Amino acid sequence: MTSLTSNLTLIPQHGTKKHQQKNHSSSIVEEIKGLIKVHKNGYIERPNIVPCVTADLNPNLNVISRDVIVDSATNIWARFYVPTSPQKKLPLLVYFHGGGFCVGSAAWSCYHEFLAMLSSKLSCIIMSVNYRLAPENPLPAPYDDGLNALIWLKKQIQNKADSEFEWWTKKCNFCSVFLGGDSAGGNIAYNVAKRVDSCEDNFLRPLNLKGLILIQPFFGGKERTLSEKCMVQLSGSALNLAASDAYWRLALPYGEGRDHPWCNPLVKLEELKMPMLVCVSELDILKDRNLEFCDGLGRIGERVEYEVFEGVGHAFQILSKSEVSKIRVVQMMDRVKSFMLGP
Repeated sequence: MTSLTSNLTLIPQHGTKKHQQKNHSSSIVEEIKGLIKVHKNGYIERPNIVPCVTADLNPNLNVISRDVIVDSATNIWARFYVPTSPQKKLPLLVYFHGGGFCVGSAAWSCYHEFLAMLSSKLSCIIMSVNYRLAPENPLPAPYDDGLNALIWLKKQIQNKADSEFEWWTKKCNFCSVFLGGDSAGGNIAYNVAKRVDSCEDNFLRPLNLKGLILIQPFFGGKERTLSEKCMVQLSGSALNLAASDAYWRLALPYGEGRDHPWCNPLVKLEELKMPMLVCVSELDILKDRNLEFCDGLGRIGERVEYEVFEGVGHAFQILSKSEVSKIRVVQMMDRVKSFMLGP
């Protein structure tokens, strides 16, 4: 498996018009059709395959949404979803979007719709983090951004006199915080949790992490699983094997292979001391890898729950409009709500 050359200078899509015209004639070293092109001279193209939308929401959802700057130095921001009429303090779900670490946004319309519904259904506040993307910012940049988002949350508790964020801080139970995400976002949530766990016990206090919610987490490995080798994907599927390989080539640090722990957690499983829910899709090429991950965690004594959602593929909850997908989305939300409420 090839890697990008170490001296490649990456130029994001928002370069000047003159630069864009020059780059269109250059050869392409990596491409995931419709999502990303990386040119030999480092120019990055990300077509607007999914529209980005503002934080506006239908009032019938009874959820308000606003965007907040988390770190101006790295341009990290988050979109908040807050139920309007809580009867009590609400749990907080810090969520990371998918996209193979290379594409996606907290402003993508599919995530905006899904997370607004999730916030309403679960009666929880959601902080959807817009982290930096590879290959301009390879791993561990998204993990850094995730950890910094938690540190930012801790500061909001300490700055109680700051009325700027009262529209959500007054409604939030900071003792009941969950990390979650789908696909690459699930990978990020898991690795951010590992970082937190390696810190001192009082590192985030009074912020209290209660659990992990991983939806079709994007993991890999040098050896193919049966579902990776044999699962036939329909045209237009959210994830196929070629795209998975390309994402890992772009996201991993230069020179690192597919058995790096960031890609293959089974290489170095560690106890996290917090419960975990893993949502698996039956028709996803990641199905077997997700199940192996759950089995491995169980063997080291982790508190892990998982559920396989039948008849649906990768990212069905945001990209599929089929009737079976709509049913499974409701089932998934119910499962997540049950997990967050605890025994």
